[in-house]
Amino acid sequence: MQLRRGKRVTAAGGAVVAMVLALAACSSSTTSAPASTSTSTSAALSGTLNGAGSSFQNTFQQSAIQAFKSVQSGVTVNYNSVGSGTGRTDLASGVVNFAGSDSPIPSSEQSSFKGKTVLYFPILIGPITLSYNLSGVSSLKLTPDVIAQIFSAKITNWDNTAIASINPGVKLPNEPITIAVRSDSSGTTQNFSLFLETAAPSDWSLGSSSTIKWPAGARAGAQNTGVAQIIKTTPGAIGYVDYTDAKASGLTYASVQNKAGNYIAPSVAAASASAAGVTVAPNLTFHAVWGSGAAAYPITYQTWVLVYAQQSNANDAAMLKAYIGYLLGQGQSLLAPLGYAPLPSAIDAMAKAQLTKITS
Repeated sequence: MQLRRGKRVTAAGGAVVAMVLALAACSSSTTSAPASTSTSTSAALSGTLNGAGSSFQNTFQQSAIQAFKSVQSGVTVNYNSVGSGTGRTDLASGVVNFAGSDSPIPSSEQSSFKGKTVLYFPILIGPITLSYNLSGVSSLKLTPDVIAQIFSAKITNWDNTAIASINPGVKLPNEPITIAVRSDSSGTTQNFSLFLETAAPSDWSLGSSSTIKWPAGARAGAQNTGVAQIIKTTPGAIGYVDYTDAKASGLTYASVQNKAGNYIAPSVAAASASAAGVTVAPNLTFHAVWGSGAAAYPITYQTWVLVYAQQSNANDAAMLKAYIGYLLGQGQSLLAPLGYAPLPSAIDAMAKAQLTKITS
């Protein structure tokens, strides 16, 4: 199997990966893989796995790929950050062995998988930031209703009374708002719009999907890094960017009002709080937006590795079990330093148990 697109790793991401690998090396002598991930260490494997999709999980994938070499030196894993939608398309067309996706396969794409069983392996949790570029404004609070009105162009200026009323003492500029959004089919868009649809139904009418028909004047970029770049270089901009990329880009982000009425800044701990009470379907799909709890960050999402249950040969099946087993086992220790939250233990256990469904 050939990977048609080049692997994408940012310089900032590479630096973070190096730091995390160093931390992992320091702790490796006291960390052992759980029994359920023994497929990753029980036998030496050889071959190549190609994956593509979610830009949200890209930093973790690059870190895990490097660390996995110490477990299975004969296995080469490539991951191409092209967005969730393209990743699913590549899996359906046989371009890759696995796809990264931040949302389940939509009904409009189901037929492209030709009736084959696709397994969902959740691998991590994380926040979607509302990052902004406002000179002199280092602290900003936003409610779901105000966010919905900004991204549907009902609020178009930063000194609008709806924003000012929840930010007393903050000098908001008389400056037009530029919304920064994704140009590609994106799980981040899917989950951000799901948050708006769930938390601000009376103010949001654009639906929830991996692609949205945004208002005229919106500026679009590819992957989270593309949106981050628009925000960083555009005074007055605001956009939705995953926490890891927002931090790597040096962006400033708002605190968002949660279901309990508290304004919460995005963080690993706040994402974990939002994911703590999710309802998990039998196929291991769920969503973590608008979670309950006083400390929950309300725009929290999840991401999966998608694979076919039936593989074309035993070696591919064994390599996928080994690599995904690593992501769910030892790999979870890499997440927090990268700005991600590990899976809740119950979900992690369910995902590990599902590894046996990968067959040839």
